[in-house]
Amino acid sequence: MNENQTNHTPLWIFGYGSLIWNPGFQPAEALPARLIGWQRSFCMRSITYRGTDIAPGLVLALDSVPSSACAGLAFRAAPGSEDEVLAYLRARELISSAYLERNLPVMLNDGRQVNAITFVIDHQHPQYWAGLTPEDQAQIIARARGDRGPNVDYLFNTARHLHELGLPDPELDWLVTRVTALKG
Repeated sequence: MNENQTNHTPLWIFGYGSLIWNPGFQPAEALPARLIGWQRSFCMRSITYRGTDIAPGLVLALDSVPSSACAGLAFRAAPGSEDEVLAYLRARELISSAYLERNLPVMLNDGRQVNAITFVIDHQHPQYWAGLTPEDQAQIIARARGDRGPNVDYLFNTARHLHELGLPDPELDWLVTRVTALKG
């Protein structure tokens, strides 16, 4: 039994990338939310899901930027499913240990603040790939492919779902336009 169940505190998870469109579990609740002090960024080499060791792709990670805020979705696990959901997410997100699991405060769109499990980039991990220009990101995303398919699918799905939620991300929108042109 985890701490959340012992205290009868709901388990919340913050999604900012693929969790938005593919959480992998049935949440009891999913609400738009903001995480202050963090920025969504294509700063993580993908060597499994959207790239390979030889030709890495890029996936989103949360990078600490004190003046930023990241819009995403907060998912509440159904009561009684907390252990199963957490085990699933850890197996999925911590596959290479490039993410760190944190419990961070997020603001839900209904005004509540909750603590949510959030996976952020480990700056010390070799998969951390900061400092790429938007053009470099577009070039990598346009050609990379991994076990879960083309890197472009990851970008396009995330941008589309953010728009559907009314949470567009201008940087992702630029990348969609540029990658579309590169794929021509």
